[in-house]
Amino acid sequence: MNRKERIISYINSKEYVPLMHEELKMVLGVPKEDEDEFDALMAELRREGAVTVSKRGRYMPRAEQTVAGTLSCNVKGYFGFVITPNSEDDIFIAGDDMNGAIDGDAVLAEITGTARDGRHSEGRVLSVLSRGNETVAGVLYKEKNGCLCLRPDSRKIYTKIIIAPENALDAQIGDRVITGELQYKTNGDIYGSVTDILGGEDELKSITEGIIIENGIKREFDEKTLIEADKTPQSVSKKQLEGREDLRERLIFTIDGDDARDFDDAVSLDILENGNYALGVHIADVTEYVKEGSALDNEAFERGTSVYLPDRVIPMLPESLSNGICSLNPKVDRLTLSCFMEIDKSGGIINNRLAKTVIRSKERMTYNNVNKILSGDSELCEKYAHLTETLTEMARLAEILREKRTKRGAIDFDFPECRVVVDENGEPTDIVRAERGVSNRMIEEFMLAANETVAEFAYWSEIPFVYRSHEPPSFDKIKAFNTLITHFGLTIKGKIDEDNPIKPKALQKVLSEAEGTAGERIIASEMLRSLMKAKYTPENLGHFGLAAKYYCHFTSPIRRYPDLCIHRILKLMLDGKLKNTGRLTAFTAEASLRSSDREVAAEMAERDADDLMKAAYMARFVGEEFEAVIANITGFGMFVELDNTVQGLVRLDTMKDDYYEYSENSGAVTGQRTGTVYNVGDTINVTLVKSDIMTRQIDFVRAEDFDGYEEKTKRPNRATRRRKQSKHKNYRGKKKRNGKF
Repeated sequence: MNRKERIISYINSKEYVPLMHEELKMVLGVPKEDEDEFDALMAELRREGAVTVSKRGRYMPRAEQTVAGTLSCNVKGYFGFVITPNSEDDIFIAGDDMNGAIDGDAVLAEITGTARDGRHSEGRVLSVLSRGNETVAGVLYKEKNGCLCLRPDSRKIYTKIIIAPENALDAQIGDRVITGELQYKTNGDIYGSVTDILGGEDELKSITEGIIIENGIKREFDEKTLIEADKTPQSVSKKQLEGREDLRERLIFTIDGDDARDFDDAVSLDILENGNYALGVHIADVTEYVKEGSALDNEAFERGTSVYLPDRVIPMLPESLSNGICSLNPKVDRLTLSCFMEIDKSGGIINNRLAKTVIRSKERMTYNNVNKILSGDSELCEKYAHLTETLTEMARLAEILREKRTKRGAIDFDFPECRVVVDENGEPTDIVRAERGVSNRMIEEFMLAANETVAEFAYWSEIPFVYRSHEPPSFDKIKAFNTLITHFGLTIKGKIDEDNPIKPKALQKVLSEAEGTAGERIIASEMLRSLMKAKYTPENLGHFGLAAKYYCHFTSPIRRYPDLCIHRILKLMLDGKLKNTGRLTAFTAEASLRSSDREVAAEMAERDADDLMKAAYMARFVGEEFEAVIANITGFGMFVELDNTVQGLVRLDTMKDDYYEYSENSGAVTGQRTGTVYNVGDTINVTLVKSDIMTRQIDFVRAEDFDGYEEKTKRPNRATRRRKQSKHKNYRGKKKRNGKF
C-alpha cells in the first residue's frame, strides 16, 4: 500500500475523526522532509474527489455514490459529462442538473442511475470544487430589457454573462471582448467585467483570439518571466562546460522544416568497426536555463506546451530562449543532453548511454534540402559534400528502424495532411498538402528510438518519471470502426471480442490495405478517433499505437514541459544528486496531469483555428462544384471531405429527387422511390452553398440539387461578401470546371 492509499484508508476508517490539514499531518506523523509530498498528495486527492473538504476546512471521506471530475458540456445540446480521470465511465449530466456549474469547472457529482443510452451513468452536480474559467471571450449584445450581456464564443458555455455598463470599458455592441473578474451568483447568474476589446464580431483576428482564450491559453508572458528571460545569457560560459562531454568537433547537425526557428534536436551517426551504427540524438539542455521553481519554470509548467496556429505560434518559453540560447543554432556552442545508441543491422538497440554534453552544430539542414540530396541533386550534393555520406547512412538506418517497428505492429499514420497558408494579415490564401519525404521519416525514427531508449532506461532505473502512455482501445469503439470500414471493402482480420483485445498489428494491416485509396485519409482519421487518447502518466503503461513497452517524450524540451521535466530528473541522476524521490514522485504526478490537460487544450485550439481558416478560405468558392468523398453519414445528412481535407455537410432535406432515409444498421441513406444508396466512402460531386466563419460550418448540396437551392440561398453575410470580393490564389484541390477536373 503506497502513501496515497494509506491516507485514503485512514480517512475512510471507522475511527477517523474529521481533521484539518495540519492536524492530519501531525496524526499521520509526516516527517518534515516529506511535507511537500504530503501537501501535493492531499491536493491530488481533493482534485480526484477521493476526499472532500468541509466548510470549516476539515477533510471528509467521499460519499459512495459521488465522483469528482471536470464538467465537459456539449456544443449540440443542453447537457454534458463529468470526465473522471481514473474511470472510463463518464457521468451524463442533464442541463437542469448542472447546479450552476459551467464547462471546464471541477465538480463533485452524485450518480443517480443509468443514462438512457445504457452506456453511461447519469448524475447531478452536487457542488463546484473549482472554477475552470478565469476569463471568457464573446460578443457583446443588448437584451430587450436593455441589459448588456456577453454571448460566449464557446458553445459549451450555455450561460450568458451580465456586464454592468460601468464595467464595459469602451466596448460597443457587436464587439468581441474578454470578460474577467467573474462572479457566480447563487441563482446561476454570472457577472463579469470587460478587460480587453479584441475587435469586431466577424474579424478573423478577433475570432482567433477568442479561440485562444476559450481554450485557456495564455497570450502573453508574465512580466517576471520576461525579466528572467532577458537576464538569461545568450552564450555558453566556460563554467557551464564543467562535467560535460565535449562533442564540438563531431559531425553533428540539425534537420528541420524550412520555417522552423527553434531547433531542439540534432543528430550524429558513425559506423562502428563491427558494422553497427552509433546513433547520437542530442537534445537542447533547456533545464540549464529554466531552473526549478523559477518564473520561467512556473510559466512553462502552466502552459505545458507550445501552440501552433495557422497565423502564429504561442511558445511555451520566451523567444530569447526558444529561438536563442536553447536553440541548437549552427556554428555556436550549445548545451545538450545526448542519448547514444548502438544499433545492429536488424534495428536492435544493443547498447545505450546518456550524457551531459556540449555540441556545435555544423549545419542547419532542412527537410527539403536533405530530400533533394538523397535524391541525387548535384548542386546540393556538392554544397554539402561533407554530409552526403552520413545522410545516406542515416536514411539506411531509418529504414531498418522503420521495418523493425512495422514487424512488431506499430501503427503508422503516414496519411496525407494539409495545412492552411496565411498572409501577413492573417488571411488564409491557400490550403496545401504537407509533403513528408525520406528526411522527415528519418528524423521521426531517430526521435522515436531515443524516446523509447530513455523511457526503458528510466523504468529499470526505478526513478520518478513522466511517461507517454497510450492504452488499448475499448472493444465497442473497435467494433464500430470495423463496421465503418466495411463500406470501403475492408475488415479487421482475426477474432476480436471482449476476451480477445485487438493488437496494433491488426490496425496496421487495415491502414496498409487502405494506402493510396480515396478513403485512406477517412479510414486513418476514424481509426484515430477509435483509439484512446495518449496522455502523460507517472506510471509506465506502454504505448499501444507504437506497440512499445516503454515510451516517453524526451526530444522537445523547448516546446513540451514533460520533456523538460524528465531532463531535470535525468540530470540529477547523472550527477548523483537524485535523493528526495518522494518530492519528485509527487511532482511527476502533478506534471503528468497538467501537461495532459494543456495538450488537450492546445489540440482543441489548433483544430478550431484550422476550421476557422478553412471556412474563411472556402467562403470565396460559394457556388463552385467539387469532387468529394462521403466521410460520415448521420440521420440528418452526409459529411463529405474534399481533396484538401475540408469537410462539410450535405443535408438530407436538400436532396430533392427522392425522400432519403438513414439506416442505423447499414450506416447508409437510401432513396425510397429510386433505391439510390449512398455509403461512406462513395465519391460524390457537390456544390458549396455556405461557409460561415462565425459557426465554422461549411454546407454543400449535391451538384444536381444546386439550381433549385440557389433561389433559396440567403444573401452572404458581410464577412463572406468581403472575402469573396478580395483577390486570392485559385483553390488547388480537385475543382470541377467545364466538366473536367
